Amino acid sequence: MRNLKEQHYFLERFQGSRPIQTFLFLYEGQGSRLFWSFLLYVIKVSPAVLLPIITARVVDVISTRAPLQHLWMWAVVMAILLVQNIPNHYLHVRYLSMATRTMENRLRAAICRHLQHLSIGFYNRTSAGSLQNKVLRDVEAIEQLTRILFDTGLGALVFIVVALVTTAIRAPEFILFYVVTVPAAALLVRSMRGALSDHNSAFRKELEAMSARIMEMTSLIPITRAHGLEDQELKRVSHTLDRVKEAGVGLDSINAMFNAVAWVTFNVFNMGCLIVAGYVYYVQLLPITVGDVVMLSGFFGSLTNAVINLINLVPQMSKGLEAIRSIGEVLESPDLEHNSGKAVVKGVRGEFTFQEVCFQYPDEDQHAIRHFNLTVKAGETVALVGPSGSGKSTILSLVIGFNRATCGKILLDGKNMEELDLRTYRRFLSVVPQESLLFEGSIRDNVTYGLGKVDEDRLLEALKDANAWEFIERLPEGLETRVGEKGARLSGGQKQRLAIARALIRNPRVLILDEATSALDTESEHLIQEALERLMKGRTTFVVAHRLSTVRNADRIVVLAQGKIEEVGPHQTLLEQQGLYAQLYNRQAGVHQIH
Repeated sequence: MRNLKEQHYFLERFQGSRPIQTFLFLYEGQGSRLFWSFLLYVIKVSPAVLLPIITARVVDVISTRAPLQHLWMWAVVMAILLVQNIPNHYLHVRYLSMATRTMENRLRAAICRHLQHLSIGFYNRTSAGSLQNKVLRDVEAIEQLTRILFDTGLGALVFIVVALVTTAIRAPEFILFYVVTVPAAALLVRSMRGALSDHNSAFRKELEAMSARIMEMTSLIPITRAHGLEDQELKRVSHTLDRVKEAGVGLDSINAMFNAVAWVTFNVFNMGCLIVAGYVYYVQLLPITVGDVVMLSGFFGSLTNAVINLINLVPQMSKGLEAIRSIGEVLESPDLEHNSGKAVVKGVRGEFTFQEVCFQYPDEDQHAIRHFNLTVKAGETVALVGPSGSGKSTILSLVIGFNRATCGKILLDGKNMEELDLRTYRRFLSVVPQESLLFEGSIRDNVTYGLGKVDEDRLLEALKDANAWEFIERLPEGLETRVGEKGARLSGGQKQRLAIARALIRNPRVLILDEATSALDTESEHLIQEALERLMKGRTTFVVAHRLSTVRNADRIVVLAQGKIEEVGPHQTLLEQQGLYAQLYNRQAGVHQIH
């Protein structure tokens, strides 16, 4: 309950259209850690910030022949300032890390929780790679934005404040010189570097073209080798490589010129500051010392670098703020499966009644399902067949509750599914898809997924009924064998038998078989068909199968065409009617005879 309230509060406050306010909200509750991190940062960078001041005082000690102990005093001060950097840098990073990692964890948890509530339609429109990027890269970009602000941004501001305050005390009139020259120097240097972006972009495009050509070359190697076209292919690649070389040399040359000009420009301004400060001291326009001349010149360099760093922060900040907008596409998506407040399903008999059901996908002109009327008795097996695009998968999505009917009603045991909490209904449902979905883990973990601790006898019974035990007991590690990512260490038939075992162990009342045997060889299909017969016994089953020979024993076969029911009946009856089902069946039978 607490997590639900936290998630609701989080979603209310997160606004991708207002990234700055959202950025501040993400660190709600982390204020004290950020404050201590800020304070420790100011202390730990003090050696670099105060270096021009200490240098000035040392120069004054030497130039005025002051007592030697003054020199040792400044040496001790500098030593203390340098040594304190070690513990304070550690504590600064630790406090900042605790704040940013807490934010990362909180944001990623919120995204993952929200992903569990988004509709299947959302996932059909959004690539898995895009969602992974939001959870990993976008959250990381926000974390990097924080570190940049605290390290580069905060450091630049501290330098600016100390330089201006110290100058205001020692030579307030000199601030006007800073105000005019520092921004001019910084902007000039920045504009020179910025002018390189077009050349960098051109070079990057040549690199991308080269990468695409190399990938194309490697994919074509079997064809190239088979037709003896190696020399022609090398000529094509060589042309691309030459373009990259020319673009690279040009970019390096321009880089060299711009960097040299930027370096000279910066140092001309710096030298100008030194000359002006020296002149002011020489003619005593201001009451400053020799040390102050050194200090003012040192501050000019620090100020210019600080302003450049702040200017360079803008694109990096934009990247972090854009990441907040990107995450908002998920957290603010209205495409939710609404279950809260609806009736909890405590038991299922498995009777379904479809009353004038239709369904239309978003952005589609026509209905995928139209005027669908059907009553399925509890424990009955119904097969859905028909040409591609006839609406078979849409019916399964409606039964599972991935999609809700656009019009009409679907009754589950006499209750409108629109009024039910589908999460609780799905506890009584199992799906065996065409390609079984396994995760990196042991066979035991995959079969008992979501069930917690399962009795060993119950597990073995499910595996034996699924015809899976015969290959598992031959494995060196048995039930603890790791299946690899997506079950990569198992054959297609073995993965499918584990999927059946996963369904059996849940003892579902409603079963969905979606092309469960279509991708298997004859031997595997026989074992799985045998296991499916055990699984289907006494359960309401919806079967979609491409091979019509596998649905002959269904209680009823529903033949679909263009989203409408064309025929309904048992296998033999439909054959005798000589309708669409007979045409499809005879066509497949003819193909098999030819083979």
